[in-house]
Amino acid sequence: MSRRPTSTYRLQLTPDFGFAQVAGIAGYLRDLGVSHVYLSPVLEAAPGSRHGYDVTDHSRIREAFGGASGFREMAQVLAAHDLGVVVDIVPNHMNTENPAFWSVLKDGPDSPYAAWFDIAWDEDGKVALPVLGDDTEPVVDGDVLRYHEHTFPHPGHHRLVDWRQGPGYRRFFDVSTLIGLRVEDPAVLFATHEVIFWLLDEGLVDGLRVDHPDGLADPRGYLERLRARTGEKTWTVVEKILIGSERLPPDWPCDGTTGYEVLNRVNGLFVDPAGGEALVRLFTELTGQPADYRRVMLESKREVLELFFRPEVERLARSAGCAPEAVRELLAAMPVYRAYVVPGEPPPAESVEIVELAAASCSAAVGPLVHEVLYGSAETITRFQQACGPVMAKGVEDTALYRWFPLACLNEVGGEPDVFGTSVAEFHEFCAGMLPYTMTTLSTHDTKRSEDVRARLSVLSELPEEWADAVAQWSAAVSFDPHLDYLAWQNLMAAWPISAERFADYLLKAAREAKTRISWVAPDPAYERGLREFAEAAVRLPIGKFTERIEPYAMANSLGAKLVQLMMPGVPDVYQGNEKSDFSLVDPDNRRPVGFPAEPATRWDAAKLLLTRQALRLRRRLGGGAAYLPLEAYGPAAEHAVAFARGEDERGRPRAVAVATRLPVRLARTGWGGTSLSLPPGAWRDLLTGGLHTGRVPLGHLLGQYPVALLERHDL
Repeated sequence: MSRRPTSTYRLQLTPDFGFAQVAGIAGYLRDLGVSHVYLSPVLEAAPGSRHGYDVTDHSRIREAFGGASGFREMAQVLAAHDLGVVVDIVPNHMNTENPAFWSVLKDGPDSPYAAWFDIAWDEDGKVALPVLGDDTEPVVDGDVLRYHEHTFPHPGHHRLVDWRQGPGYRRFFDVSTLIGLRVEDPAVLFATHEVIFWLLDEGLVDGLRVDHPDGLADPRGYLERLRARTGEKTWTVVEKILIGSERLPPDWPCDGTTGYEVLNRVNGLFVDPAGGEALVRLFTELTGQPADYRRVMLESKREVLELFFRPEVERLARSAGCAPEAVRELLAAMPVYRAYVVPGEPPPAESVEIVELAAASCSAAVGPLVHEVLYGSAETITRFQQACGPVMAKGVEDTALYRWFPLACLNEVGGEPDVFGTSVAEFHEFCAGMLPYTMTTLSTHDTKRSEDVRARLSVLSELPEEWADAVAQWSAAVSFDPHLDYLAWQNLMAAWPISAERFADYLLKAAREAKTRISWVAPDPAYERGLREFAEAAVRLPIGKFTERIEPYAMANSLGAKLVQLMMPGVPDVYQGNEKSDFSLVDPDNRRPVGFPAEPATRWDAAKLLLTRQALRLRRRLGGGAAYLPLEAYGPAAEHAVAFARGEDERGRPRAVAVATRLPVRLARTGWGGTSLSLPPGAWRDLLTGGLHTGRVPLGHLLGQYPVALLERHDL
């Protein structure tokens, strides 16, 4: 019988780290306190894939990981250690190199797999394949058509076109090698989920993480069919990116999201809004970018629409009966990944408001399109919904966030880099509205930088002048590209120590994503050589002196954020290796192999490992869905504490208390003074220090050895 997690530990499976290796660390994970191991995709994927989101065969568990027998053996070992399994599933797309799509290319609409894929057949009954990149002619070799490393059926129902043209099928974002699946068709859903359902039926898996639900034609309908097949007890969370005050639709039958909205709220607790103006001023002076982030975001979305999404725009324009420019305007203006309109149902008032507000900033030509995407044909409504997410992802996550970065810790998935800080009151209000079993996280395989890199960067919001002086000194010694240098200095300082190779690889990706000088489709060898030379020179500067200067404050931010995330409502996830300090940048840097068991090398490591272990073990004792009670600090430094109680005993008394320090630089100047915290009645044992506390406790006494405190009722 499946059970809901109290916490999860995310592991990135690779051909070098498969099911046997997961089984080998079962004892370590159990001792750490997690209840479930959370695995990246397990189905057969493209050869050599390091992430698994490019599935090639839904009927097989990946042989490179150990296959079906290896999965079963791993699950049995984990179960013997009282650990369950959560798996990551990919319903939206699969790799184009697969037998089912080959059948479609060969037999066209007559293929038994034709209904699997979201294809726009042309007038000749063929699908466009964007692979041509030079004057080389495809060569016929028996029943196969060869073009460089590509092979296709000959003859077939396909047409080879220039790689820049875009495909005749829906894809994942702008990745033409990942073709969209039609899981809105129940037959396709069950065919592509047969192994997942078997794992659930056998009791080998307890929960599912659903990748990219915004790409689906009908996420709600998909989740309804999934829940009908898997049952209410199968814990299910969706990778839904929520912006600002946006919340998950209440009619989506799942337990919540994968936690990016939580990450951004927790991160904001440790950012000082008072530093925002100075950091924006420094950023604009160094880069020449405007102070208005929203302008940069809009321009970025317009650019990616022109660069990457012409097929999607033209298809939507034909369906809606309007000009492609109107489609581009409205998509660029949309502030969220989806408007939640379902064909055949009246659009929710919130959806109408979102679309109409977006249209208000557009030309009059967009007016008729608004009606179509809200009340028009099923195809128009669905295509518009499916286009919003990719435009947000490529325009914001993969472009604007690499162009506008006054404080890079705010530049996260679903984040708003012009919103400096979250108050304690705002955080408590957010927690009050959380689903009890939604996932919470601080780091993932997709975050732009690890939680501890962000902890260091958050300190800059309290030291903007000192930071500006340091950047001025470094820039005087080494400079390269004004659009990139300031991002480089932030990440070099925050990821220190880092090799020139790792740093250069990060900068190369950042420059390509920014698209101001180079891009993935427009390389410049001379620029790239210059970038690597800059990286080699920059790492020789005394950057570490500044990092060392802020380390006590960064450590306080790191431990504070970790405690809050592990103890707040929801199901906390620990990304591999982040039970101790980790200074990784964007993928693939954050997917490097992790050593087990974690061995602390620094005071920071030891404190974070102790905190993680104690918090996760306490969460197991509390169980899932424990009550949340905000606690208030009193005194002159009250704003520097965030505190709350969790759980209830048989007498209705809280069972645990978490207290974290925030904005530690300003606190160091004033001290806690007469600031105190009123604990719920009774004796409270500090799990980090072993001390006992009762009544109103001076925070200077409570938060002495560590900048955080984790308390459990002593009389339990």
